[in-house]
Amino acid sequence: MHSAADILRGVTTFALRTASPAKTRAEAVVVGVLPDGVLAPGAEDVAAAYGRKLKGLLATVGAKGAPGEVAKVPTGGTIASPLLVLVGLGADPDAAAVRRAAGNAARAVTNAASVALALPADGPELVRAVVEGYRLGGYAFTSYKSKPATPTTPAEVVVLTPVARRAEVAAAVESAQVVVDAVVATRDWVNTPPADLTPPAFADAIAAAVKDVNKGLPKGGAKVKVDVLDETRLAELGCGGLLGVGAGSAAPPRLVELTYAPADAVAHVALVGKGITFDSGGLWIKPAASMATMKEDMAGAAAVVQATLAAARLGLPVRISAFAALAENMIGDAAMRPGDVLTTYDGTTVEVSNTDAEGRLVLADALGRAVEAEPDTIVDIATLTGHMVLALGDRLAGVMGDDDVVAQVIAAGAAAGEDAWPMPIPEYMDDRIHSSAIADLAQYDGIRWGGGLFAAAFLRAFTGALPWAHLDIAGPTFNKGGPNGHLTAGATGYGVATLIEYVRARGDA
Repeated sequence: MHSAADILRGVTTFALRTASPAKTRAEAVVVGVLPDGVLAPGAEDVAAAYGRKLKGLLATVGAKGAPGEVAKVPTGGTIASPLLVLVGLGADPDAAAVRRAAGNAARAVTNAASVALALPADGPELVRAVVEGYRLGGYAFTSYKSKPATPTTPAEVVVLTPVARRAEVAAAVESAQVVVDAVVATRDWVNTPPADLTPPAFADAIAAAVKDVNKGLPKGGAKVKVDVLDETRLAELGCGGLLGVGAGSAAPPRLVELTYAPADAVAHVALVGKGITFDSGGLWIKPAASMATMKEDMAGAAAVVQATLAAARLGLPVRISAFAALAENMIGDAAMRPGDVLTTYDGTTVEVSNTDAEGRLVLADALGRAVEAEPDTIVDIATLTGHMVLALGDRLAGVMGDDDVVAQVIAAGAAAGEDAWPMPIPEYMDDRIHSSAIADLAQYDGIRWGGGLFAAAFLRAFTGALPWAHLDIAGPTFNKGGPNGHLTAGATGYGVATLIEYVRARGDA
């Protein structure tokens, strides 16, 4: 039976039901497998239907319960559904494991009109993980396919849970849909070819997204305001970082500022995102192989925008001042040169030594604007340094800044299912960023070691001593390999869910 209104997203309806997975007539039933050769909670009725045959079946199809495993078994009438899908969960599965397993299931079930998910889901957190994982795992970017493949998305996905009738569970599903919408929109932007998402085009896309979200807000809901600063206004304001980075491109830079100000706000957060729509490296041109995915360099700005719009849709009681710093780092006759000195929005002079360390320059202007908004805290997010990828790999973000804010961001990431790790900003980094002989700050000092920490120290100089954290997402923002759990190939949308959870927690504090 239905315990809550079906939630429609695209062509797929998500519903909550208390039905038995062994009796449901969905065309496919998904259950979890644990390493000890038994089915996970939620699949008890399926295990009972198979009885003693279950262990032999699992052994035959190689289902050992390891994360990432997927096996499909025709049921032959043992249960009502014709197809049983077995997904590995690993030992002691938590929400993150369930999210990954649901994502794997989404790609395994094709051409089924209806799917029932009987994964561990006995509370709001797990139900939300099931919905998020299934939707994100089935994501595909097909905008540029001349003949897109026939959609295989089921018309109905049913989450089977014993708590289907609880209001907080229905609310968790609705929240999950909003988060997924934001992540999907971010993935779409990041996957878009850079020639089609130049800074002016990206700014237009942001303004259009704000307009669409505002139309769908309930009557009386706080709307999101948007202000797009073009190159003329940036020059008037003295945003030398954005203008310097964008000088080599035929597409001029933009600074997009969003404001969400609900009447019941109990906190004020500034979100700042790096939006380099393509990074050639400038005159410090990148090797060809390193340039191949540089359309991803605007992922931080996309995350900031979509997190703000999601907060408005969720009605979170937190004021948000968001800043998306957009520029294209190209080679041209006006491109900035090593040795140039730029003056940022707050009047700080910066000596440029490496034109491929451009992200910190556009963020300097955006952070200066954020400080003037007088928020309680600032969080910036950026695909900033290859050093962080070397340090943490391609699935972890590095988080630096004030201890309290760093801890809050990492906790938000854990709740969102996005992994992050705290990194230091050693005191001696302050000496390094002040090593220029001719300007207030050095943008780069040529020392190979600790480049990600140097970049964070540089950004800190523009935070006005406000509580602040910096997320370096250069690793997890783009999946260059095959799909894994709820992460598909290409843009991952990393950071959106973390920012939403961070804002949500500030509203609950």
